[in-house]
Amino acid sequence: MDDVVVVAIAGFCASMVDGALGMGFGPTSTSILLSQGLSPATVSTTVNLAKVATGFAAGVSHWRFNNIDRRLVVRLAIPGAIGALIGVTVLASVDGDDLKPYLAGLLLIVGIRILFRFSRPLPLAPDTAEVASDEVPPTFDEKGVEIAATAGGITNGMVGAWGPVVTPYLLHRGLSPRFAVGSVNTAEVAVAVVAAGSLVASLGGDGLDAEVVLAMLAGGVLAAPLAAYVVRFLPARLLGLAVAALLLITNIRELVGSWDMHDFHWVYYAVALVLIALAGLRPRIGRALAGRRATS
Repeated sequence: MDDVVVVAIAGFCASMVDGALGMGFGPTSTSILLSQGLSPATVSTTVNLAKVATGFAAGVSHWRFNNIDRRLVVRLAIPGAIGALIGVTVLASVDGDDLKPYLAGLLLIVGIRILFRFSRPLPLAPDTAEVASDEVPPTFDEKGVEIAATAGGITNGMVGAWGPVVTPYLLHRGLSPRFAVGSVNTAEVAVAVVAAGSLVASLGGDGLDAEVVLAMLAGGVLAAPLAAYVVRFLPARLLGLAVAALLLITNIRELVGSWDMHDFHWVYYAVALVLIALAGLRPRIGRALAGRRATS
């Protein structure tokens, strides 16, 4: 029962992060479940089943708060679903124990990407005037959207990482954070349906724990509407850095255990902590350097 409560809390927190940042549910949940000893295929199935419900709840909430570009949702969902099939095929074709350290490495890269993404000060919440209006989705550089969605679908099929690939890409292309988060969360429903359906078909339900799935669903669905509301107001940089820190620490532990790197394990954790600290201090360091250049 204690484990089920932990999973429910993890689902709530992961859904809260995902709804506010447009990323984080899959990598966060996957890291936690892998650390509990579940097989990669079981973890991916559990996470994607949970993401169908949480994604639907988030999508309805984002629609209610006018955070969605409907045309963009379709452009993300179709190639994302195709990518999910590719990721699931790879996952189902490789022995789970052999794959675990490589998935941990992939999650580590996702964590570094999120860390870099949120190391800079970003206007992740619109101002009050923008929130109050029925804003038309702004124009942005749409080049490569389908490629990013396909790549996100592949990583989603393997480790549940859809948002960390797609959301930063859209933000870098100049899309308003409000519409990037809402559209990515909504398109994720189709991607998760394809990934979960393919995994259930290939696994036949073996290894799935109904209590774990239901606990994650309950926690995630409860958080989704709150997150969709919060994203309209919350500057999410600190939350993004926290997600990145969780992924780094959790997956370093997995790699240390899988590859028997215990002799110098403290070095890896120290490097991770330094990177997290530098990411947090990056704006302050940048301002200090700019001030020195201005006075020299």
